[in-house]
Amino acid sequence: METVLPLLAALGGYLIGSLSFAVIVSRAMGLSDPRSYGSGNPGATNVLRSGNKAAAILTLVFDALKGYVPVLAVQLWGARFGLAEGTAALVGLAAFLGHLWPVFFRFEGGKGVATAAGVILALNPLLGAATLGLWLAVAFTTRYSSLAAIVAAAGAPLLQLLVWDAGPEALALIVMGLLLVWRHQANIKKLLAGTESKLGQKAAGATPPAGSSKKHPHGTGPRPAGHSHHHPKKK
Repeated sequence: METVLPLLAALGGYLIGSLSFAVIVSRAMGLSDPRSYGSGNPGATNVLRSGNKAAAILTLVFDALKGYVPVLAVQLWGARFGLAEGTAALVGLAAFLGHLWPVFFRFEGGKGVATAAGVILALNPLLGAATLGLWLAVAFTTRYSSLAAIVAAAGAPLLQLLVWDAGPEALALIVMGLLLVWRHQANIKKLLAGTESKLGQKAAGATPPAGSSKKHPHGTGPRPAGHSHHHPKKK
């Protein structure tokens, strides 16, 4: 039982992490599948490119919660089931892996930034706040969500090792950090080439916000110079 219970807890974390809320929220709100436009990543940043801020916020919150809640559950109730201290870190890592490779969505997941943030906040709230502050500082300075994620992914395990300890939490953070950087390979190439999309930049192929689909009465193309309307007056 000493081995079975932690594995069952990790499996539960993985299944919760496998809920791709970018896809779920987009479907519920009648938006395009986030895997079909922009970066193709089912995450909050790409959902924001649809132009629907509410959908992006909901995606961000639920993706973070699916990392936070399983870890918190182990911390609150794990002791009564004999779960060791490191089980919370294991469950958090499993939830993160579920987001990257979700069993419910053909193992086609996102990069895991919000889910990793939720895991870190649950494992170490002070570290979570520091990592979030680091992400916000880079994101608002550069407007590149990917660069902010990469810096935060590298900074979190370093802060854990320098300020706290090198226990199971540190190992989980190192694995998550390495995977986060690896999942951002394409973004790193775009950043170096100067072609990376910035926060809030709308993507082609995304469903436009409601009320923005009105067409010009003579078509959708640009009007030539001197074009004017001569509509018959109502009698």
